[in-house]
Amino acid sequence: WDFKTPEQVQPREWVRVNGQPVVWESCQTFSGSWGYHRDETTWKSVEQLVQLLADCVSKGGNLLLNVGPTGRGTFDDRALASLAGIGRWMKLCGRSIYGCGPAPRGLAAPSGCRLTHNAAAGRLYLHIFEWPIQELHLDGLAGKVRYAQLLHDASEVIMKEQTAQSGPHSYSQSGKDTLTLRLPVRKPDLAVPVVELVLRQ
Repeated sequence: WDFKTPEQVQPREWVRVNGQPVVWESCQTFSGSWGYHRDETTWKSVEQLVQLLADCVSKGGNLLLNVGPTGRGTFDDRALASLAGIGRWMKLCGRSIYGCGPAPRGLAAPSGCRLTHNAAAGRLYLHIFEWPIQELHLDGLAGKVRYAQLLHDASEVIMKEQTAQSGPHSYSQSGKDTLTLRLPVRKPDLAVPVVELVLRQ
């Protein structure tokens, strides 16, 4: 009873009781069924499953994935393919999940993204659900990031900074201290690309 466990839905923010954040995990299935169902067709894609994982961690939670075995006690090919896909992504981007939690208070991810934070390592991880046209704007991070790279291949991401005091032509038009990331035109061949932001100490 000390865990809150929303099932088959994702909360909008860290789950709270009486205004206080509590330990929680999202209970999800690979398909629409808790047990094996031969004719079930609403299986989530690997992209959706990885997004669920990043979303939970960005909100201080855990993801519990249920998959039911067949009558012979094995997983069918759909389940095995999903597990293998998650494993491939974790091999490349697992450090954006393990040891991470929500971004520090006051930092918000851009639309179509999620932020996770490893306080011990001094790193933010930007999970990009909706790939932008080259530029992605992060308000409140100008002057706070030392280096940026795509996590899956360690290739550098070029950064530009615009402060609120620099004039009216802010990249984000937000009037805030904005860090702009210059991304490849095409989305990398990855379920969810992640940008690792090394913070200044």
